[in-house]
Amino acid sequence: MFALVRRVDLAEVIGAALVEKASGHGARTIAARLGRPVDTVRGWLRRFALRAEHIRAYFTVLLVDAGVDPVPPAAAAGAFADAVSAVAGAWSAGAFADAVSAVAGAWSAAASRWPLVGEVSP
Repeated sequence: MFALVRRVDLAEVIGAALVEKASGHGARTIAARLGRPVDTVRGWLRRFALRAEHIRAYFTVLLVDAGVDPVPPAAAAGAFADAVSAVAGAWSAGAFADAVSAVAGAWSAAASRWPLVGEVSP
């Protein structure tokens, strides 16, 4: 398990919220499903959205560097969903093949790779 700086929730919980948002769900629905305050969930989504292009680029590079013939994720419905797809693609391609990743989920491993995902200021 991996907690993000200045966050009470685990990276997996925040990652689940990001995946739900990329799938088209709103903050209220996500908050209800995760049992978290709506304002907290909105904050996660807002910070991720502000960095979505940088996150997409960073994890796409990890994905491409991970394999001999990597398959980048197809374009999704916007920058937010593209960034979530890039993190998932890098994870599935084995870009996080190390001790942290062996015991962590995709979002914990992603957070350990790029701590800017968890920073508060844009």
